[in-house]
Amino acid sequence: MKYAVIKTGGKQYRVSEGDVISVERLVNDGKKDIVFADVLLYHADGDIKVGTPFVSGIMVKGTIVEEKKGEKIRVAKYKAKVRYRRAMGHRQLLSLVKIDSILADTKRVEKKAARAASEKESSRKPRARKVAI
Repeated sequence: MKYAVIKTGGKQYRVSEGDVISVERLVNDGKKDIVFADVLLYHADGDIKVGTPFVSGIMVKGTIVEEKKGEKIRVAKYKAKVRYRRAMGHRQLLSLVKIDSILADTKRVEKKAARAASEKESSRKPRARKVAI
């Protein structure tokens, strides 16, 4: 069984292919497909990869099924001795996401990361050294 731990909306979710998860609202400009690149852990056939903090080369693809509001939570404010009381409610906007696939295309992503690292190294200016007089 293949699964991954992804990070979205400040929370972590354990997902496998075919799961439907409820996450904080994802703004995706009208597109239904979404890609989660922040993968913290990947498990497939006894092979476990743990990221520091993210695993490179692993992506999780999903489809936004529905957008809805969550359960209402009640919030109360109170200050002692001044007769101040307020009651409010809040409903978080949620997106239901169906996980379509977990992709482990390590070669292509590692090449891209290596190329970006080499470009970063070449664009650095040499630092001035202090010389003792």
